[in-house]
This record gives sequence, C-alpha cells and structure tokens, in this order.
Amino acid sequence: MSTAPRVADYLAHMQQAAADACSFVDGMAKADFLADKRTQQAVIMSLIIVGEAATKLMDGHADIVAAHPEIPWRSMRGMRNRIAHGYFDTNLDVVWNTVETALPALIAQISALRASI
Repeated sequence: MSTAPRVADYLAHMQQAAADACSFVDGMAKADFLADKRTQQAVIMSLIIVGEAATKLMDGHADIVAAHPEIPWRSMRGMRNRIAHGYFDTNLDVVWNTVETALPALIAQISALRASI
C-alpha cells in the first residue's frame, strides 16, 4: 500500500474528529460543558483521535509533518498523551479552550492540507 492513502486517511480522521468535537459543544456555554460529563467524554475521545492520527503522521510521515509546520503536530500528540496517561487529571478548562479556539483553526489547516495532496 502506498503512503498517500494512509496520509489521506489520517488527515480525514483528524478533520472528522475535530469537527465532531466542535459539533458536540455547538451552542453550549462553558458552564454547561463543565457540568455535562457525556459531552466531556465525547470531546475528550475526539481529541484522543486527533492526537493519535497526528502521532501516526509524525512517526510514519515526517516529510508531511516537516512540510507543514503551521499545524501544531506536537501539541496534538502532547494533548493526546496527557489525556490518555493522566485521565483523572484532565483539565477541562484546557479541553474547552482547545475546542473553542484551536480546533476551528485546525479544521481549516487540515482541510487545506488535504486539498493540496
């Protein structure tokens, strides 16, 4: 199997998971998010998927990662690792801020990257 389909798959997973996380909190205030464990879990799982796909790209397709330094690859992997390995210490304020500010930009960046490959 060539690498191009894998890269496209990882990017598609990232874009879909980021979009899912954003849709889960659409129209929701931060206080509502902090009180809604189900939405928290859904968003956290989406962030894990984003981070896992970023990790796969970093590990197997360093050329793509290096060619797109505008995408926060290390931050995505770092967040995934913090969530996966320190779940009970997950900072929901950071999760909320990520979904509200970082993910919309990431969706646009991934969309542009997908269109270029």
